[in-house]
Order: sequence, then C-alpha cells, then structure tokens
Amino acid sequence: MPAPAIVTGYGARLTVDLGALIRNWQALDKVSGGALTGACVKADGYGLGIVAASKALYAAGARFFFVATPDEGLAVRAALPDSYIFVLNGLYPGAAPLYVGERLMPVLNSLPMLEEWLVACLGRNEALPAALHFDTGMNRLGFRLSETSVVKRMCDEVGYAPQMVMSHLACADQPLHEKNRTQLALFTSVIAQFPGIPASLANSAATMTSRDMHFQMVRPGIALYGGRAVNGRRNPMVPSVTLEAPILMIRDGKTGESVGYGATYTLTRDSRLAIVALGYGDGLLRSLSASNQHAGGRAFVRGHTVPFIGRVSMDMCAIDITDLGDDIPVPGEMVELLGPHVSVDDQADPAGTIGYEILTALKGRYSRTYVDSSAQPAAS
Repeated sequence: MPAPAIVTGYGARLTVDLGALIRNWQALDKVSGGALTGACVKADGYGLGIVAASKALYAAGARFFFVATPDEGLAVRAALPDSYIFVLNGLYPGAAPLYVGERLMPVLNSLPMLEEWLVACLGRNEALPAALHFDTGMNRLGFRLSETSVVKRMCDEVGYAPQMVMSHLACADQPLHEKNRTQLALFTSVIAQFPGIPASLANSAATMTSRDMHFQMVRPGIALYGGRAVNGRRNPMVPSVTLEAPILMIRDGKTGESVGYGATYTLTRDSRLAIVALGYGDGLLRSLSASNQHAGGRAFVRGHTVPFIGRVSMDMCAIDITDLGDDIPVPGEMVELLGPHVSVDDQADPAGTIGYEILTALKGRYSRTYVDSSAQPAAS
C-alpha cells in the first residue's frame, strides 16, 4: 500500500525577512563608528535559523560571530568558512581539539578553561586565538576580578596574547542604571592590565546608547532581529519575522459564557470569536492567555488589532473579532500573530517577558520561508 500523501500548505507560516537583518546590522555598524560590529547568532539565530541568519549577516558585512555552544559554532563554520567564531559558553572540557580543528575561539571564563587552552597552545607551539571574559557584575560566567593578576601571569608565563578581552553588561537595556557605569569602570581597570588587546563590552543596547562602551568591537544580538533593545524608547530596528496562522472557525458567544480551559474568561457581552490554529505547541506562549483580570496577546486581522480571549491551548487560541462588525473573516483566512502590525515586543509585554523569548520560541508546526526585502524592487 502506498504511503499516504502529506498535506501541506494549510497551516501556520513563518516568514523571515533576511533583508531586515541586513539593514539592522548596517544601521548598528554605522552607529558603532570605529569599532568592529559582530553579530550574535546563538539560539538558532534567535529563532530565525542560524545558517540563514549568519549568511545574511555575512552578506551585510559581519565577519565576527558569537554563538553559545560548539555545535552552533560548527553550523556557522560550515556555512561561512572564512568567518571568525567566538563560543560564549567557553571551552567545554576535553573539547580543545575540536575548537582548534574547526577554528572556533573559546571565550575563556575560568582558570581551568584557561589552563586547558594554554596546554593546547603549547602542544601546537601556537598562540591559538581565544577571548578572556571577566565578570564585572553579572555573577554568571567569567573570571572573577580578583583573578585578574593570576590570569595575566598565566598568559605572560607562556607568552600568550588573547584575541580579545570582554565582559557583559547586566542592565544595558536601562541606560541610566548606575550599574552600567560601575561595570564600565571595572572593565576599564581590567583591560588596562592587557594593553594592546582589543576589548568588547557593548551588546545591542550599549551599542545604541553608550559610545564610550564600544571599545574595539560591539556584539549586538536582539536588535539585529528587530527586537527592542532599550527600554522606554522607540525601537528603530526593522521587524524580521511575520508569523501567521489560519482561522479554523468563527463562532458566536453569549454574555456570561466562558471561553477556553479553566473558564478563566467570561464574556461580558455577546461576542464573535475566531479560533486560530496556533498554540503553545507552536511556541505561542501560554502566558499570552487572557482572563477577565489580565489582558493577553493580540493579533491583526482585516486591518484591526484584536485581543486574545481565554487561555492559549496546545494547538489553538481564540481572538475576539466582535469589533470588526460585519467585516467577518472566514475559515482559512490568515491572522498575523507577529509582523508589521504586531511586534515581538507587543506580544512580549502582556506575557510578562522579553522579545528574546518570543523569538527563540519560534519552533512550531509551521512552514518557514526566507525572503529578502532588500532585494525586491521598489514599488512604482
């Protein structure tokens, strides 16, 4: 018996605009001035696809890429043989031969990592490139400041010069936060111990707001993908994704009836609902659910922004289209959940999260299409 045909083309769809990544990187590169502009492509290119995102950013001019894991580094290396790749999580124990063979540069975060890397350098009689990461206030990865003299001595004893010295800001999305100035001062004291070595501190937010934090390289992430990097300010970046899902059914609900699991939303008026084929099984966060006490996510259909209503379930969500009046959408019509009318931050805010989580959750049951808006002819 022949295998059954696979039905495609009816479900949700994710469109990734690689041209938006290119324009966003170029805008940040202009802002960075004399500093090199890297690109963070960890977490599968912030959910957009690490290979496609890296290639687009390379086409824009990026040459330095930051990943979290060696597996991500291998994906970028296969796609971009001439790129420079830093692995932010550092040197995994015993993995030095892999890093050397694939030209991955570990961001060394601890004395054992540094020791293992220096042994690898001595074994090859070569100063293999790596970055030194100092913790100036995150209390996450990185050498403690009290270890600076030890790190310097270990490097000097074998004549090792790192590729870069770096740290990471905890509160850059709040430009006036006092911790930013504290971390900058601490980082400046660290890099003074490594004269002539390039330094890197600025993420997306610091790249956009704090020129004195640019040093020799900036390493933007969320802003490349169109997300808001700086709280309380207009986001100047271009949206990079559009997520659409089809309407399954239109139904009427009466005042006093409830919607969805847990009966957390009771209708306060006679309402018209559209049931949309997208749920938390597709990366639509359950925290976008709406109750009578809490506004949830939003969608865009037929020229109107409309609210979620009731809980987001595994495979579907409900939206309130009552205010569309007689302009009623039909089953199969696509609804925008992310895109030009509903930004990642529009969804993140009611969910109590950040645009990073909205993007990196994009691993659902939908077709994925890549386009390049910068390559399309201008409308006449």
